[in-house]
Formats: sequence, C-alpha cells, structure tokens
Amino acid sequence: MDAIAFSAAHSNMKLLDSNTLNPDRTVSTSFSVPKSLVSFSCKSSGKLQVRDKSRTQGLVVSCSSSNGQGLQLSGPVEKRGRLGQAFCSVGTVSYGEFALESHSQAVEEKVGVLLLNLGGPETLDDVQPFLYNLFADPDIIRLPRLFRFLQEPLAKLISTFRAPKSKEGYASIGGGSPLRKITDEQAQALKMALEEKNISANVYVGMRYWYPFTEEAIQQIKRDGITKLVVLPLYPQYSISTTGSSIRVLQKIFREDAYLSTLPVSIIKSWYQREGYIKSMADLIQTELKNFVNPQEVMIFFSAHGVPVSYVENAGDPYKDEMEECIYLIMQELKARGVGNEHTLAYQSRVGPVQWLKPYTDEVLVELGQKGIKSLLAVPVSFVSEHIETLEEIDMEYKHLALESGIENWGRVPALNCKSSFIMDLADAVVEALPSATALSPHASSADTSDHGSFRFDPIRLLFGSILAFILLLSPKAFLAFRNNFYF
Repeated sequence: MDAIAFSAAHSNMKLLDSNTLNPDRTVSTSFSVPKSLVSFSCKSSGKLQVRDKSRTQGLVVSCSSSNGQGLQLSGPVEKRGRLGQAFCSVGTVSYGEFALESHSQAVEEKVGVLLLNLGGPETLDDVQPFLYNLFADPDIIRLPRLFRFLQEPLAKLISTFRAPKSKEGYASIGGGSPLRKITDEQAQALKMALEEKNISANVYVGMRYWYPFTEEAIQQIKRDGITKLVVLPLYPQYSISTTGSSIRVLQKIFREDAYLSTLPVSIIKSWYQREGYIKSMADLIQTELKNFVNPQEVMIFFSAHGVPVSYVENAGDPYKDEMEECIYLIMQELKARGVGNEHTLAYQSRVGPVQWLKPYTDEVLVELGQKGIKSLLAVPVSFVSEHIETLEEIDMEYKHLALESGIENWGRVPALNCKSSFIMDLADAVVEALPSATALSPHASSADTSDHGSFRFDPIRLLFGSILAFILLLSPKAFLAFRNNFYF
C-alpha cells in the first residue's frame, strides 16, 4: 500500500483514552499537533509510537517501517473537541497506557443543508404577529435612513390594519398556511435523496417571518456540530425581498459568532436555470394541458410574485431579468417536446400605492378575456410550495376574475412541492455546491447591515413614530413622498 502522508499542522488524531488506565477499555477523545511541527508519513506496514516525555509539556511521535527506518517528532499537545477531526490511515498507535485508533477516512465531516423559506401563520391567531414580522423587515419596507425609526410603528399599524382581511384569506384555505408542513416534507425528501447519493446530511428548515425562524435553525446547526453547510433558499429566482433578506440575517448571525464565522458555507442564491427545475416545471405544465379538451388552444399564463419597480431600477434587484429568463427556458423545453402554446407573464400580490412590476395579473386576466381567450392554464412560477398566494389568490380570486372576464376553461399547475424530479435536482445542487463551501467573509454585506441597523425600543420615538405613521397612512400625498423606498 502507498504511504499515507498527513500534516501535523492541519490534523487531529483520534485518541482512545482509558478512564481506568485499562488498555482493554477505551473511550474517545482527541488532540492536535501545533502548526509549528513538520509533516510526516507512515507506511501501512509501519508502527507508530507516541511517548509522553513530560505529561503536560510535550510528546514524542516516532514512526518506523519494516526496513528499520524511523522518524521522531516532538512538541506540545493541544486537546480539542469533535470538530475537524482527522485520522491516521492504517496501523496501531500507542501512547503510554493509551491507544490511538487509525482510520482510512481523511476527515470526519458533518454536512448540513439549510432550507430557507418565507414562513406563514399556522393559525388565525398567528396572522397579525406574522404580518408584523414581515413588515418590520427593512428589506420589505425600505425606508430612508432619516425615517428608519418609523419601521416598527409602521409594521405595527400595517399589520393591524391588514390582519382582518388576511385572516379571511387564511380561513378560506383551512385556517392557516400549509407552508411549514410542506417545507418539512421537502426537507425530509431532500435528506433521503442525498442519502441515495451517498451523502449523509442533516437538513434544516429556517423561516424568515414565522416558526421555525432562521435563527432557531442556526442554533440547532451549532448544537449538531455541523462542519460544512449548504444554504438553499426555496426561491428559484433571487430577489432582495426574499433570498436577499434571508442571507442578510445569516451574515449577521455568522459574523457575530466565533464558531459560525469559521464554518465553511456555500449559498445557492438562485437556481431557476437548473435543468432539473426547468424540466420539472415543463412536466407539470404538460400534464395539466392534457386536462383541456383542446390543449393546443390553451394560453399558458405564468403568474409570478411581484416586487416594487424601485427594487429593480434603484436597488439593482435581478428578479425581473431572472424571471423572464426562467420563463424563456421553460418555454424552450416545452417547444422541444412539441408544445407550442402561446404564453404570457404577469405579476401578482401587489400592495400599497407604489408602482410594482408590470403587467399586473388581475389586469392581464381581464384583457385576455376581452381578447377572446377561452382557455387558460395558470402557472405559479415563483412558488415551489402551495401557500396563500396559490391556494387563495390564484385558485379563488384570480379564477373568479378570469371566469367573470370571459375565460371559460380554467386550469392551474400545482406547485412543485415534493415532486421527485424536483427534489433530486435540489439534491444535485447541494452536491455541486459542497466543494465551494468557504467561511463567510466577516465584511460581507456589512454596509447593508449597518444601513438597516437594529431597532432599539425608545418610548418617545415609538410614540412619535406611531403618530407620524398614522398620518402617512391617512395622507396619500405624504405617503407617496416615500414611494421609491416603500414595499408593503
């Protein structure tokens, strides 16, 4: 067997230490050799001995082979915990009354995958606090620095005013969002898919605005001793308001924690262009088209969640470009399969007085009906899980509007949820991302974080902010003065 070389500067050896100094009974611990010591190697036929010269001040490591040649290495010992253990290859090592076990695996690694999603209220009582968390996010309501103190008062007012209508929507789909349940199922399915690829990984779910919060998931990742992490937002296309907001939270947490700041991390920021995702979407569309009497006459209607125009034009959000490219790729895949239906893209879920990406879904539905389109297949392209925007907004509000506008045949493509080809593609994305994992830069997005700042409770400012926020909400002219910075 070839010689197995390893560096003392970067390795820990797994030490089996007997509490009773009985060589027949051992327990695990570990130690490492400081960077100042040289690298050394042992042949599989050799014996490696470690002698403790002064118990606490140093050690001697000697390596000998069958031909009598040997190597001696001395220096201090530093004990370590489980993380980052490395192991000698083959052979037996003795250390006084201790034994050193060797393994063929170079590094013991614990892989973690963090799925990020929006979150949603699970009961009607959760609706108002969920909305508060949403609107308190500085990536959702983007206020100028001078008016940053309005963040919390505005979030409180908006969530209070919108809660009754939102509760009606959640009540119509069963009293709460199914997003957590579906995301948990996706996490379990992804774990199984990775196991099929011989990768053992813990898969975590972190929600931005409701339980389990991203912060909770990160703490569990720490407790589990994960040594390499892949962050996978469940948003195919990147936007400041979705993936961007979640990554900002992660960067802040990692920057302030000694363990996390050195944890190798790979972030998959968008994945709309992946072949597995494109084909999975094409599969769903092709299947639903078969439910129409005349499939070739059906208009494929892509409806994506909108963002304010100011995000794209002023903040450089790539969401619009990525969405349009995504639709192009899906349609190219369908054309390659012989599906040549007409299609269009519109944006849904706009709120507030600011200008959002156009065309708007509700307006396009009316226009299509006026043009004589009779069959329509709605495709929720920015959502990979069923939730309020698909189950209530598309299935109820938009369907009713379409039928009122002259559309006679309505269909809707289901969200990907746990579709096997989709989950397998996510697993492939994780595998591909693992080699590029590196510690997050301590300066990453520091400007963004400092710009948003953290909010301290100040009764006087909160009272003044509440009054001003109320005035803004009642005065359209005053409110529109902030239109390039608001999103709610």
